[in-house]
Amino acid sequence: MNLELDFRSGIPIYLQVVERIQERIASGLITPGAQLPTVRSLALELRVNFNTVARAYRILDETGIISTQQGRGTYVMSIPPPEVSEQIRQNVLKALTQRYLTDAERLGASLEEVDQILKDQVAHWQQTGHLSNPEHEPDHE
Repeated sequence: MNLELDFRSGIPIYLQVVERIQERIASGLITPGAQLPTVRSLALELRVNFNTVARAYRILDETGIISTQQGRGTYVMSIPPPEVSEQIRQNVLKALTQRYLTDAERLGASLEEVDQILKDQVAHWQQTGHLSNPEHEPDHE
């Protein structure tokens, strides 16, 4: 499934698994009706404890995002209701923001620096309709 986890982020691994699956559903990478890996196989793939993945699946099941059918497997629900889709989207946005801020903190960025970069990116997005790619931006010396 190729879920990217950050073991140094301070965000519990089971929540990261929930967020990554929600992201993939929200973006259409995992479609309604798709079967998810078994708890055991995903735990092996991610190199985490079986109970970590089981807890993530339980949370997703309780929120109606997935359905676990004993003996058949775990599936993404057909079409989540609009309120669930919006909640997933909001959770994904919050998780992305948290990851960005965690990485910025790890780099030693100040709050002012992060704030300015965000403002610059939002302004560019508003002006051009797309985000700038810092790897392709000329240096501003």
